[in-house]
Amino acid sequence: MDDYPLLNLFWTMLLIFLWVLWFFLLFKILTDIFRSQDMGGWGKAGWTIFVVILPFLGILVYLIARGKGMAERDMKSAADADAAFKAYVRDAATTSGTGGSASELAALADLKERGAITEAEFQQAKQKLLAA
Repeated sequence: MDDYPLLNLFWTMLLIFLWVLWFFLLFKILTDIFRSQDMGGWGKAGWTIFVVILPFLGILVYLIARGKGMAERDMKSAADADAAFKAYVRDAATTSGTGGSASELAALADLKERGAITEAEFQQAKQKLLAA
């Protein structure tokens, strides 16, 4: 290591970082090309060929030409995934394997708080609900 100066080490690290960044952009752009619904098959084929044949120029031109739409598609995809997750959680909470025990348990707790049922009745109904 005596013949490899510190500046060369920094230069090597910078080149490795740029190489990894370029691969990240390449895969991100190829994913965006095929995910894009506003582009037809020939457009997708053209952009793919352009990005693969002239990679540096193709990536830069794609980012300039379609970068804003790329961000919008990412935000829409994240919002769709978030909405689907929330719907799944709501569905799982209300229709769990015990037939909606979470909502029924909440209703029982409400009845107990209002004084409609006693603590013993609440515990008995809760045990029956959780055992089902």
